[in-house]
Amino acid sequence: MATRRDAREWAVQLLFQMDLNPPEDTGPVLERFWEDVKSDKGPREYTERIVRGVFSHREELDTLIQKAADHWDVARLGVIDRNVIRMAVYEMLHCPDVPAIVSINEAVDIAKYFATSESGRFVNGILDRIRASIQPADPVTT
Repeated sequence: MATRRDAREWAVQLLFQMDLNPPEDTGPVLERFWEDVKSDKGPREYTERIVRGVFSHREELDTLIQKAADHWDVARLGVIDRNVIRMAVYEMLHCPDVPAIVSINEAVDIAKYFATSESGRFVNGILDRIRASIQPADPVTT
């Protein structure tokens, strides 16, 4: 049985592919992917939600990433790091059912799995800055 973690890993794989070979439409890319990957309905729908969301909100996501990535141009980030960060930022902005800390933790683990342990630290730093910029501070703890 597939999980949301599986869905996120599949989304990163698809986003990686679409970043290197940008399609006009996500439909055919997703169809080809599901020919090789079998999934339950829930994780499949979540994968597609992320992929379509990142694809359609890429400019918005990249703008936030650029602001948080001191001295790094988004286009020069590693392809895996860039797409893991995009995915997590998309979740933070457009998936209210997913707590930001979950998005960040999942992104860090996925970056470490697909890239390097240093990627995990880098991704965590960028995402923590973005989270702080989009979520108001808790008045009780500040």
